[in-house]
Amino acid sequence: MKKQIETRADIAFLVNQFYSKIRADKEIGFYFNTMIKNWDSHLEKLTDFWETNLFATQKYKGNPLAVHNEADSHFNGKITSNEFGIWLNYWFQTLDEHFEGENVETLKRRARKMGTFLFMSMFEHRRKLAEDKASE
Repeated sequence: MKKQIETRADIAFLVNQFYSKIRADKEIGFYFNTMIKNWDSHLEKLTDFWETNLFATQKYKGNPLAVHNEADSHFNGKITSNEFGIWLNYWFQTLDEHFEGENVETLKRRARKMGTFLFMSMFEHRRKLAEDKASE
């Protein structure tokens, strides 16, 4: 039976279910499995992120733009909108499998915006790196 997303425990369940799919995915799992060394810590941080995002708790401390730009640099700018699309599809699928209600729609909307924002930041970061390299 589906339920509303109402608590940190709900978000932790969502994050864990979601990342178990991501980690197993043949197309994008290696990006995550290469960069993330401590999954327990990472899942806790992502639970903080989504709890802060949804419930305005101020628990999340981090810089998602810097982290994603670093990952993109590690993979030589090979992360594309395709990878973000796969990520977003798993997010929607996991939400729809387990939850219902307004917070589901809010998390879908925010993930869509966040994915666009992160990808645009990575694209801009690549441009700056190319300019810096050209000026050397």
